[in-house]
Amino acid sequence: MFKRSLVKPDGRMLHLYGRTSLPPECDVDGPRGGQGGSHMRWHPLRAEWVVYATHRQTRTFLPPPEYNPLLPSSDPAQPTEVPGCPWDVAVFDNLYPSLSAEVGVPPKQLVDTAPGVGACEVVVFSRDPKQSLGRLPLAQIELILDVWADRTGELGRRGDIAYVFPFENRGVEVGVTLHHPHGQIYAYPFVPPIPARQLAQEKQYHALHGRNLALELLAAELAADERILYSGPRAVALVPVCARYAYEVWVTPRVPCPSFLGLDLEVRADLARALKTTLLKYDGLWDRPFPYVMACYQAPCDDELHPETQLRIEFYPPYRMPGRLKYLAGTELGAGVFTAETLPEQKAAELRAVEVKLDD
Repeated sequence: MFKRSLVKPDGRMLHLYGRTSLPPECDVDGPRGGQGGSHMRWHPLRAEWVVYATHRQTRTFLPPPEYNPLLPSSDPAQPTEVPGCPWDVAVFDNLYPSLSAEVGVPPKQLVDTAPGVGACEVVVFSRDPKQSLGRLPLAQIELILDVWADRTGELGRRGDIAYVFPFENRGVEVGVTLHHPHGQIYAYPFVPPIPARQLAQEKQYHALHGRNLALELLAAELAADERILYSGPRAVALVPVCARYAYEVWVTPRVPCPSFLGLDLEVRADLARALKTTLLKYDGLWDRPFPYVMACYQAPCDDELHPETQLRIEFYPPYRMPGRLKYLAGTELGAGVFTAETLPEQKAAELRAVEVKLDD
């Protein structure tokens, strides 16, 4: 992986990555303004922080193709977020971040408040606006895994960052505001509630048994071989036996790997194959691009080894009922109890039946 870091005219960072050579020096421009202004308020009953970022109401929403801010710049009079010079993956500070390095004093309220410190980055997967993560060549997906590792390392070295969370929202069904293939990285000053709960369970299991809970579950799934979508020498994709969403899939190394920082060449290559297999199977089921939320769970940024946890890329799709999509409702959003209307085995069988080709 090759990398060049540049500073935009408004002070935001831009990182260009190349698969085979260093991206050249190039002029960078783009939109200005919209940064900062968020703060957090403590929710006493849920014991978690809530972020307030009202400036995000003015962010770009589903612009026409000619105003795509993620398209490589071609007109100096109308620069986009990414330059026109050669690059394979681009990462830049979000113009409308929920969390940022420079924030003001939070307002005083009835509950504790804190500055909205952190980072929000946009990861442009491809120069081509018609591409998708699953349709990219394997080498490009490997580079994206490398980029996630690089950003995890750089952001995690900041003293105000506790957890780095790469993710992708795909499809208007999950609220996407730009169609160009891209993901995001949020770097939080705390470990968010969901990964914190998972980490607590993993630590408890490891303390009692001396083994990794996720890898134990993976071994059982491999032995059952009922919900496996891809099984390679270093990585696996499966519909978990405890899936909360129809078509939920986990992609994970089959060797110990707490975070993206632990990926070696062989694991990264096989993880890319597992990831691409999953995404191609999704698209094979759907009459249009398959919508999903992709969440990447990894160890926190505290300089500890964390043998108890395992890197996982999880997919949460809204799923198709007769003529409609199912969304989360009262029991899921209000009570936090998921009611599945399908069995993991049924959805795994549908995905397993989809033939895919991984050739570039």
